[in-house]
Amino acid sequence: MSELAELLRQLVALDSVNPDLVPGGAGEGEIARFVASWCERAGLTVEVEEPTPGRPNVIATVQGTSGGRSLMLNAHMDTVGVAGMDEPFSGRIDGGRLYGRGAYDMKAGLAAMMVAGAAAVRERLRGDVVLTAVADEEYKSVGTEWVARRVRADAAIVTEPTELRVGVAHKGMIWLELETTGCAAHGSRPHLGDDAILKMAPALAGLADLDLRLRAGRAHPLLGPPSLHASTIEGGREWSIYPDRCVLRVERRTIPGETLEDVEAEIREVAGGASVRVELARLPHQIRDDEEIVELLVRHAGTDRVGVSYWADSALLAAAGIPTVLFGPAGEGAHAAVEWVDLASVEHCADVYLAVAQEFCR
Repeated sequence: MSELAELLRQLVALDSVNPDLVPGGAGEGEIARFVASWCERAGLTVEVEEPTPGRPNVIATVQGTSGGRSLMLNAHMDTVGVAGMDEPFSGRIDGGRLYGRGAYDMKAGLAAMMVAGAAAVRERLRGDVVLTAVADEEYKSVGTEWVARRVRADAAIVTEPTELRVGVAHKGMIWLELETTGCAAHGSRPHLGDDAILKMAPALAGLADLDLRLRAGRAHPLLGPPSLHASTIEGGREWSIYPDRCVLRVERRTIPGETLEDVEAEIREVAGGASVRVELARLPHQIRDDEEIVELLVRHAGTDRVGVSYWADSALLAAAGIPTVLFGPAGEGAHAAVEWVDLASVEHCADVYLAVAQEFCR
């Protein structure tokens, strides 16, 4: 087993389920201690910070000799839950694939950047290589929000899985909550009741029509059209009582050029009297093709530019003024019951990260 495969197996064996997604989840504490210790032994300068109590980031830096540009490599340490998985923390290897929760999303990218960082120590580059292993990407990204405010770099690579292609764009996401209110009353007294669930019907119809219009409208050349879906709906107490409250949660996926203000206005227009509240807004992202970090990755990876369908922390780094691109390994099963990563692709990623650092940080 290679050093990188063994490192990834150890990372997968550490439970780091995000506790904001799964009550009682282990969080990033144990894996952060492991990452920090490993990087210290490899010769990196290590800091551990908590953007929110109990949720650590690890910032491990290969100190440059001076005068060169700095490159950030970013990965999240948290995972989604493990319900339905037979062996979520085994790190089993079979046929060139390593299995387990987080193997693909995204401990493979984390392991590859750690190995690349350790190799960079021996290169004595002029500029810094900064590894940021962050908390909470799977929920509200408090880890990378903290990094974006406090850590500077001349360019960044987010090591999310991209099937070894160079990710230059991704969609954004906006979570909205719609609410209708009524009046609770016994079902035998309809003159006293007001059904909050039925009052949500115009909003549901309006949202369905809006989604059709979005999909038939302007599309991004790499990402396709925007979209929305109704995520959850809740309301009511029991069979014989008129519901006095109904809450509908909606996710709107955005493409570059769309703003929060535009999205909120269009949802209010079709809400049919329901109140509308924005719970979370994450911007879409697109980097210019002529940015040097893009050109370096395309050349060293030997692959093409793509848009990726998921949202990633790259948007937060880009909003802080850091040119940011995505590049990571191949596999399957992000958030699924069977998750695996192709080990050869992870080795290739580590080689590419090091080669880009050698050229960018000269």
